[in-house]
Amino acid sequence: MSKVKNTIYGFLRGSFLVNENSFRNWRFILFVVVLMLVMIGSSHSSDKKVMQIAKLNKEIKELRTEFVDTRSIAMRMKLESTIKKNVENMGLIPSETPPQVIKVVSNKVN
Repeated sequence: MSKVKNTIYGFLRGSFLVNENSFRNWRFILFVVVLMLVMIGSSHSSDKKVMQIAKLNKEIKELRTEFVDTRSIAMRMKLESTIKKNVENMGLIPSETPPQVIKVVSNKVN
């Protein structure tokens, strides 16, 4: 049990970093630190992309509602009653007589 206590005590004091074969320990620690930095960087990058995707989805929804609103306004503007109302302000009125169909018969042979 004394060996376990000494090992734990030595670990807590940091003697594994200063003893004669500590180079191997330092290499491993630096490797772990580099991996942690890469992990943190990729986490921030993915969070940034997720936030950008959410922003773009919100913008898509807003543009879609604007499109639907504009399309409904255009459909209302195409209605005959709306056109009649706008043309009456210019002094034009609808025709009293309905349009007639003109048929052209050609006997010309080439």
